[in-house]
Amino acid sequence: MEEGPYKYIRDGDGKVSRVIRIGTRKSQLARIQTDSVADKLKELYPEIRLEIVGMSTTGDKILDTALSKIGEKSLFTKELENALERNEVDLVVHSLKDLPTTLPPGFTIGAVLKRENPHDAVVLHPKHAGKSLDTLPQNSVIGTSSLRRAAQLKKRFPHLEFKDIRGNLNTRLKKLDEKEDFAAIILAAAGLRRMGWENRISQILGPEDCMYAVGQGALAVEVRARDADILEMVSVLHDPDTVLRCIAERAFLRHLEGGCSVPVAVHTEVKDCQVRRLYLTGAVYSLDGSDSLKETMQTSIAATDKCAEEVDERVQRVGVTATKISGEAQDGAERLGVDLAKLLLSKGAKEILTVARQLNDAR
Repeated sequence: MEEGPYKYIRDGDGKVSRVIRIGTRKSQLARIQTDSVADKLKELYPEIRLEIVGMSTTGDKILDTALSKIGEKSLFTKELENALERNEVDLVVHSLKDLPTTLPPGFTIGAVLKRENPHDAVVLHPKHAGKSLDTLPQNSVIGTSSLRRAAQLKKRFPHLEFKDIRGNLNTRLKKLDEKEDFAAIILAAAGLRRMGWENRISQILGPEDCMYAVGQGALAVEVRARDADILEMVSVLHDPDTVLRCIAERAFLRHLEGGCSVPVAVHTEVKDCQVRRLYLTGAVYSLDGSDSLKETMQTSIAATDKCAEEVDERVQRVGVTATKISGEAQDGAERLGVDLAKLLLSKGAKEILTVARQLNDAR
């Protein structure tokens, strides 16, 4: 039964419980990610009923165009947010890297879960088993639809060629294995691991080869900002270190005004010295990787396991609401991202990104 915006269910004993509806993309990986969040919620709140609602997004439907060419910031999120707005679902699970750094009014990220390995992985065509990007033959073609990956890898591995490849994980692996078009493809290690395909990973690319995308490897739960009860319920899923790292990364990207159509990459680390410190490395690249700027900055982050002060739940930091994590630490992480972006902009990042955007639009 529906009452107001919520859905309730009556069991055999006449007990009424609220049904929490979770929206997700229909791809196998999205379902696996959503199920993992649902399982955690079930464990924490055994009394709630969960219902998973699958839907297709623009990004799932446009498969013949490189993502960077479509120019839409919320390719994989818009339909899900529409369902959230119409009260058809109560929360939505996303890959954090798909979420724009500025969310539409009325929405917030209520949870950022513990990050899976954020690095990129090389998946080789079976005939190249045992090789690495270094040892692949001259002019081997590598598939990636990411400007960020291509820019870094072109510079690092000049003997290779890079071509767009679209589709979900299953489709891309099929294109690799069943044709001779690609010697290898580059995918996020996190997705391969969540799918149980770790055995296909030939090489994990460290930050010296390829830094990752903002938010890569982390799952985010998006909710209606006014839904205090749902916000409270999902907030226990927050992983403090992941939250701080991703706030810094998102603040960096937002201040640079980067998105899918420009090559921006990051690397973050929390180090436990006497005082816990958050390190952020950020970089911008020209499309061919020949021109780049890269810098590292750090800041101290206050203890994040205890709530040192009341955090105003109306405060969002780059779209994230985290009331149980020190506001001081969150502010420090956000400032770190902005400061690093300002440093790169002062060294000419805007020019590099503007040219990259124009060249990409002209392709």
